[in-house]
Amino acid sequence: MKKHAALKKAFMAALTQFVTELRDHVADEDGQWSVKGFIDIYRNVFTVSSDTKIVSKILEIHIFPKLLAFAGQQGYSIVLAEKQNWYPDLSFVSKADPGLKFAVDLKTSYRDPEFTGHVNGFTLGSHGAYFKDRASTKNIQFPYASYAAHICLGVIYTRVGADELDETRTFSVKELGHVTRKQKAEGSAAIVEDLRSITSVVRDFEFFVCEKWQLASDKQGSGNTANIGAITWIEDIRRGHGVFSRLGEKWFDEYWMNHGQATMLREGKSVPIRTLADFMDFKGADKKLIVPVRTKTNPRKSKGL
Repeated sequence: MKKHAALKKAFMAALTQFVTELRDHVADEDGQWSVKGFIDIYRNVFTVSSDTKIVSKILEIHIFPKLLAFAGQQGYSIVLAEKQNWYPDLSFVSKADPGLKFAVDLKTSYRDPEFTGHVNGFTLGSHGAYFKDRASTKNIQFPYASYAAHICLGVIYTRVGADELDETRTFSVKELGHVTRKQKAEGSAAIVEDLRSITSVVRDFEFFVCEKWQLASDKQGSGNTANIGAITWIEDIRRGHGVFSRLGEKWFDEYWMNHGQATMLREGKSVPIRTLADFMDFKGADKKLIVPVRTKTNPRKSKGL
């Protein structure tokens, strides 16, 4: 619908502008995460783990009030996924037209210290039941086809090195008040003047907004699970320069609906199609439309061969 297309464009523009404010919300002037740890009733501060799942969840909690405010300003309500493994994380539903919905998935990844310019990696959701059957309600908040766009709100950050951080450390912070008996009993607790003295587990945040299909690679993202893999070169992520970015969303949908299911004849044998280049051959399409992307295994541009 033309009306929804215009509203989608406006929503994407507003969300893109909104995330430029989030860096200052989550970090101090030095780029360190303003979350320093967990605090108990005795004012002991326990360092946050740099485990990606933990960081991701706390970041989600950290920015959620801002997301709620943004949604209200734009005329949307937010519906959270009813179950942990459901897609998407957030459904933005128009208050004026409840038929207008945007799927927003929160994606976080750290800069890969072994492959400069890449993130460690993230996935873009399943290409299984609800992706193939766009009317399905299995593991999804609303049917896939009911969303006007499928959007990633991404966060890239740097992990602090092990030489700078001890995740098992407990802190007693003077600015939080007098040391209690419980704190004194914690023999391993380090006494610091203020919360800023505690090194954050992550730093140097970068936020981005992009439609899911623009970030996709043609490879599965994790082991044997039916997850769509994402590109990892940070500059390509910023530009939404995935392998389908010239082909468009319809090609992304068709490829991933048929990934590993469609077959082609090779050397007299029927083999499943698992690369975009093979799929283009299968469809008789021009492979020049595949966008070359940088991979970790091959720093040169790869076309999904």
